[in-house]
Amino acid sequence: MSEEREETHWFDTFASATARWTGHAGAFSIAFAVVLFWALSGPIFGFSDTWQLVINTATTVLTFLMVFLIQNSLNRDSLALHVKLDELLRVSTQARNALIGTERLSEKEIEELEHEEESAKNPARRIAGEGSRNGQ
Repeated sequence: MSEEREETHWFDTFASATARWTGHAGAFSIAFAVVLFWALSGPIFGFSDTWQLVINTATTVLTFLMVFLIQNSLNRDSLALHVKLDELLRVSTQARNALIGTERLSEKEIEELEHEEESAKNPARRIAGEGSRNGQ
């Protein structure tokens, strides 16, 4: 394991576990119960500014932190998916190896590839496109 990988392994593990746990119904139930408890405690605290600040601060901080955890998990999942797809492209005799690594292209380049694929699937559209390019 590389030195950089060892340093981030704990965070990857934590982010994955947290993303999995927070995606379950139990986590939603706990969050719902906390919000319900907070709402029901409003009359006890006279719906004060402090009472409102508690939920606002808690949800803001948790949301801020969750963005980074979810993005970490999404990045790793996306990278793993791309590696798997690249492997399938590499070993397939009918696939275009030029498509390997397309996730690193610009949005415009990806749209051009998408247009090429669409044209290849629909011969009538491909012929119409060639006619318009030839000035017809």
